[in-house]
Amino acid sequence: MYKSDKEQVVVFGMRTAFGGGRSTGFALIYDSKDAMKFEPRYRLVRLGQATKVEKPSRKLRKERKNRALKVRGTKKSKASDSKKK
Repeated sequence: MYKSDKEQVVVFGMRTAFGGGRSTGFALIYDSKDAMKFEPRYRLVRLGQATKVEKPSRKLRKERKNRALKVRGTKKSKASDSKKK
């Protein structure tokens, strides 16, 4: 309909109508791949144009922080190492 490449279109917010058979959604069509830099990072990861940042789980980060707060007089990096091995 708009004569654009598949790589320049971002589709999101899909909703199915009750009973199925019809879906609605939202799409953004960009002029070029360079113009997609304004797109949120999680959508770029979904499209394969950015890499996902791997980090420990939220619970693990909080536990590590609280363990480091309890340590006194030693290096905090030692406390962040897990005691279970």
